Amino acid sequence: MVRDADRYRPNVAVILANRKAQVLLARRSIPADAWQFPQGGVGEGESPEQALYRELLEEVGLQRHLVRRVASTRCWRTYRIPAALSQRPDLKAFIGQRQKWYLLEFLGTDEDVRLDREAAPEFDAWQWVSYWYPLRTIVNFKRQVYAGAMKELAPHLVNIHSC
Repeated sequence: MVRDADRYRPNVAVILANRKAQVLLARRSIPADAWQFPQGGVGEGESPEQALYRELLEEVGLQRHLVRRVASTRCWRTYRIPAALSQRPDLKAFIGQRQKWYLLEFLGTDEDVRLDREAAPEFDAWQWVSYWYPLRTIVNFKRQVYAGAMKELAPHLVNIHSC
């Protein structure tokens, strides 16, 4: 598992916006009723951009041609994982995540979103929501990172082509 010297796991997070400037929010399979943007770790030898497209395919079934990269955050943003969660075997190696955020324009149709591409899907539901809605539903320990990244990327929503 990749981690930096400070024991943060390099990670990418995706704000996927449709032509109505709504964003895709997905519900994690476990724990129940935890909603978030698609995100995932950067693998050994993988660039953040490569991880972005791999995670997009694994988590929501979208191939690269179904999205357009609009913007990304200038800096990496970090959050710590609460002690209760850091006891999970897959999380013990690091204290938090260091994320690069991307704003993507969705070019496909709702039928292109597929949560069943992996044997153990990370998400079991998804929906389009207003841009700022996730700040009301995201788990507390991620809220500050979400707010900062969303604020930085919000001006780029004008570059999403409306119908």
